[in-house]
Amino acid sequence: MFKNDSQSIQHLLGAEKKAEERVNQARKRKHLRLKQAKEEAQAEIEQLRQEREKEFKEYEAKYLGSKENDELKIEKETDKSLIELTKYVKLNKELVIDYLLEQVLSVNCEVHVNYRAEVA
Repeated sequence: MFKNDSQSIQHLLGAEKKAEERVNQARKRKHLRLKQAKEEAQAEIEQLRQEREKEFKEYEAKYLGSKENDELKIEKETDKSLIELTKYVKLNKELVIDYLLEQVLSVNCEVHVNYRAEVA
């Protein structure tokens, strides 16, 4: 009977070891499946992001026009405005200088209308 008990214990220990190995293998498989699922999800997210970005660019090109065209248009308008302003400066430069000199050099001494002389 003692011999059977020893064999039974050894048999139970062996079965426990096999069960532990199976559980460990199952955990490893689960970990690998989770890792694979995560990688697949990341790939799917990237693909969806690229599709959405492509759709957005198509929408932007269709309804808003391209950015390059807008930049060129703004640059042309700015250049046109600068040329026009430069022309006005050349035309009115002498007039403005003369006006400023006249205002600075001609001093009119007048008593202010709100000034009240004190009566002594």
